[in-house]
Amino acid sequence: MIDASDNTDSPSPLELGQAAAARFGGGDWELDAEVPDAAAEEPAFVPFPTSPPPAPKPSSPPVNPAEPPPSFEQIVEAMLFVGGQALTAATAGTAVRGLNPERFEEAIDELNRRYRKQGRPYSVQPRDGGYALSILPSFRGLRERLYGDPREARLNQAAIDVLSAIAYRQPIGRAEIDSIRGTDSSGTLRQLVRLGLITVHQRAEAGAREVRYGTTPRFLQVFGLAALDELPRLGDTSPV
Repeated sequence: MIDASDNTDSPSPLELGQAAAARFGGGDWELDAEVPDAAAEEPAFVPFPTSPPPAPKPSSPPVNPAEPPPSFEQIVEAMLFVGGQALTAATAGTAVRGLNPERFEEAIDELNRRYRKQGRPYSVQPRDGGYALSILPSFRGLRERLYGDPREARLNQAAIDVLSAIAYRQPIGRAEIDSIRGTDSSGTLRQLVRLGLITVHQRAEAGAREVRYGTTPRFLQVFGLAALDELPRLGDTSPV
């Protein structure tokens, strides 16, 4: 046992440690100046670089459920409203798959039933081997009030010339009519269409924009003809 009173100076901590080591049978002890912190020895965590997260996609509008395809009646009705040459089952069948002549006739009958039930002023009537929308007889007076009767209108010479060219050479385009007359015929053509004497009888060839015109049943009625074959022969007398 070490008596502290034997020395005037107090032993240093190092001396106390060496004495304790000798007593407990150990060798020389080496004391580190600083005990390292275990946490400090671990390398700092560096996250692995990653690409930035993708930007959120803009929200798209909700997708509406698919609308049902139009019925044959709707398609046929749209074709009739386009106008022009009378609509036939063959023409409609080439434009719409599955629209055979039987279904075409059924669509026409259904449209007329619907028009009667709704009190429409028009119906689908046979014309030139096909069908066309036609004003009911009880409403035809309104058309005469709007556009006048052809007899009352007293067609001028320009209208007679254009109408004659169409009657004898139909289907015919405006460019050919202008070439025959030597002047522009667009205004006269519009007048004759409004009077119901001519209509778009046939589209021009593929790639061409010009339409072709032909006479209507009203033309025959107004001029007292049963068919175009009854037109006077050119050179014999006046065309109309």
